Amino acid sequence: MNLPSTMRQVAVREPGGADMLSIAEAPLPIPKSGEVLVRVAWAGVNRPDIAQRAGSYPPPADASPILGLEVSGTVVACAADVTQWKVGDEVCALVAGGGYAEYCVAPASWCMRIPPELSLREAAGVPENYFTVWHNVFDRAHLKAGESLLVHGGSSGIGLTAIQLAKAFGAAVFTTAGNADKVAFCKGIGADHAIDYRTQDFVAEIATITGKRGVNVVLDMVGGDYIEKNLKVLAYDGRLSIIAFQKGSRVECDWVLIMAKRLTVTGSTMRRSPYERKTAIARALQSDVWPLFGDGKLKVVVDSTFPLADAAGAHKRLETSQHIGKILLEVQGG
Repeated sequence: MNLPSTMRQVAVREPGGADMLSIAEAPLPIPKSGEVLVRVAWAGVNRPDIAQRAGSYPPPADASPILGLEVSGTVVACAADVTQWKVGDEVCALVAGGGYAEYCVAPASWCMRIPPELSLREAAGVPENYFTVWHNVFDRAHLKAGESLLVHGGSSGIGLTAIQLAKAFGAAVFTTAGNADKVAFCKGIGADHAIDYRTQDFVAEIATITGKRGVNVVLDMVGGDYIEKNLKVLAYDGRLSIIAFQKGSRVECDWVLIMAKRLTVTGSTMRRSPYERKTAIARALQSDVWPLFGDGKLKVVVDSTFPLADAAGAHKRLETSQHIGKILLEVQGG
């Protein structure tokens, strides 16, 4: 296959706001051992991209400095030791960077076949959310059938993924959302209880609904004053899994709740998780989760799409928090 020597990418001129993003030309990346080169059709937009753009979330030393943590597209080149993929295969992939570009290098073992029910467009919104939810809710917090989950930000990509996966595996789902429309959407996609955090106290609401028993697992990306509230809302032997700190990570709270209720607090950042762990998650998703798309139990909700040249518009949309579902960049389409 004849490939170009250069490609278009989204560059960050200097750390700052969305207006610091612009299109630039860069050399075509070359896959190293264990990697493939993907012609990017669509790329997912995520909050870590905003943090990196602002200068507060630098990429790992061995990762591409280009923004973007998930892509869908077509394999156009493979390293000599890659046997599981071939040129022409369509994949979606988790990457540690490089997604906001026409071509992106991805570890072969982090690439996944696209469920037949999904388009390339929808598939770009899968890797980051599904890797994160599967690992933090099921691997780390050990959510089981018959238990209950509270996920904050239910209308976000992470939130909608967590709602659907928890329901598919037999859990009751509570969620918080920021307005009546989002509350209704979350209920429509499977949440048993959706709470408007702007007008209701989710701790009090859940106490009433559960007869003060609380929930078994909380998935939180808010932090700040939510941390102590999460401890209060957990049932005995409950588990709190933290994946981000939108309201800050330095807080004062009463940790005696952990002892009194035998709680477990855990968390992770997917980008810096070990290579082998992400390989294992990719395998688990394809074997345990992908069939659920065929069963109609899962779907990808796309809020909006933007052309690669308007990555700034995509970031601004995400920063409003008005979106429901995934925001995607159309790179080369398909």
